[in-house]
Amino acid sequence: MNGAKALIESLERQKVDVIFGILGGALLPIYDALCDNTKIRHILSRHEQGAAHAAEGYARASGRAGVCMATSGPGATNLVTGIANAYMDSSPIIALTGQVPSKGVNTSYMIGRDAFQEADIIGITTPITKQNYQVRNASEIPKIVNTAFYIATTGRPGPVLIDLPKNVQAETADMEFTNKIDARGYNVITDPDLAQISRAVELLTKAEEPIILAGGGVITSNASDELMQISDLLMAPVATTFMGKGAFPEVHPMSIGSIGMHGNPAANRLISEADVLLAVGTRFSDRATANTDTFCPNAKKIHIDVDAAEIGKNIDVDVPIVGDAKKSLRILHATLLKNLQKKKGTAWTKRVKETKEKLSPLIKDMPKDLVPKTLLSELRKLLPEDAIVTTEVGQNQMWAALYFQALKPRTFISSGGLGTMGFGFPAALGAKVACPNRAVVDIAGDGSFRMTEQELASSVEEKIPVTVIVLNNSVLGMVAQWQRALYNKRYMAVNLGKSPDFVKLAEAYGARGFRVGSVAEFQKAVKAALKSEVTTVIDVPIGSEEDVVPFVPPGCGLPQQRGDY
Repeated sequence: MNGAKALIESLERQKVDVIFGILGGALLPIYDALCDNTKIRHILSRHEQGAAHAAEGYARASGRAGVCMATSGPGATNLVTGIANAYMDSSPIIALTGQVPSKGVNTSYMIGRDAFQEADIIGITTPITKQNYQVRNASEIPKIVNTAFYIATTGRPGPVLIDLPKNVQAETADMEFTNKIDARGYNVITDPDLAQISRAVELLTKAEEPIILAGGGVITSNASDELMQISDLLMAPVATTFMGKGAFPEVHPMSIGSIGMHGNPAANRLISEADVLLAVGTRFSDRATANTDTFCPNAKKIHIDVDAAEIGKNIDVDVPIVGDAKKSLRILHATLLKNLQKKKGTAWTKRVKETKEKLSPLIKDMPKDLVPKTLLSELRKLLPEDAIVTTEVGQNQMWAALYFQALKPRTFISSGGLGTMGFGFPAALGAKVACPNRAVVDIAGDGSFRMTEQELASSVEEKIPVTVIVLNNSVLGMVAQWQRALYNKRYMAVNLGKSPDFVKLAEAYGARGFRVGSVAEFQKAVKAALKSEVTTVIDVPIGSEEDVVPFVPPGCGLPQQRGDY
């Protein structure tokens, strides 16, 4: 069997059902092998970055590894932003890249000679992958594929890249298809230390003002049920990081929303008052903590994370617990049950309720005009509980974090660590492929949507219908807000103008387009979009000086230190 067919066979054995990619000369043997395959669907993206984001959307919606593929040189380098995004947000993707020949097969070798469309993708992606491989012999392919999927999906998930020289794809060899892996030095600790669990239980049983902080690791580990059990037992409010949004239903009485720079003021206030903080699956990023010296200053801190490198990196903690979030929370809950009766209403729970009523942005009066707060609140009413929402990056993302309530895990997908404009739309396509029977909506800004709008062609031709809601203020809104707040409205390079017309743009690709001017028209357009068999773009004009509130520049303390809003 040649290397190309061995790759396809290996992917089938990993139960891969879709690849997002773009063909190029260095991938011709693999695409020829795909001609004979009926188990793996290939979706032709219109830009390699879109393929990588779609693979991540697929992974985050399904919990399985997403796969993307690109040719050598510029094809591979166009994947880099998407790979870096997956690395920052701990998403399991497998990136397959073609490469110029590594040794002679009817031709001389080219690697290292600056050949046409050659790029050192191994060197380029080393800092942004969990592991990468350049295959030297076709017989290695089955073991490398097995190992790549194992590394990408275990422990703290992340991207793995496999670079495939063209001669290796064409080379014939005897293949051994087994479950063998070769991951020397890669050790995953999933079982928590019981002594540390006991220390955590001691703190939590004595806590009078406990708070739980849920990060993206809770979603990755499918630990939401265990999280809710502990919250219920302790009567502890649950805040989330941005990546943890959806880990705990935001309509639950003990939910206090997300923390951080653009977080819920109630969550930021309450977390500063806690006496014990139980943080699960979070890296305490700067967007969540702002000034690490003043973050949650009075609390004893318990940190559960499968990645030991994250514990103590940004925040000093009192009880470090290295382990899988689901296993750790399950053992923690069982141990708490032996040492604690379920708590009932306390002065703390009363204060939590009062703070939410005073500060939570969704509890306050809802405007009746066409503003993001109202639109996103209305959108929640129009969508099923299991609908998947992706976002672009910028003001649209922060408005969605504040005003759209996520009810279930894996239903809110956004670019957190890298903050990649253009992420949301191709991620929505990947999520829709993973979950074809669920509604998928991308909340976009006009600046971000412009960056990957070419994937409209992929959505139409490949019959992947999603809804795109463009909050259109004709500016790069988040940067313009910073220029208003910090530079006395000295606007520079943020005005986008009126081009393109998003309705006509959608129609040019064979999609549907609506422009709305009222809440009633917005409701009508969303209902039509959810029934549509093609992608629908809803253009929602909003004011160019509409701000995200709260707004706290980096380096300041969290919002609770600056008074009420």
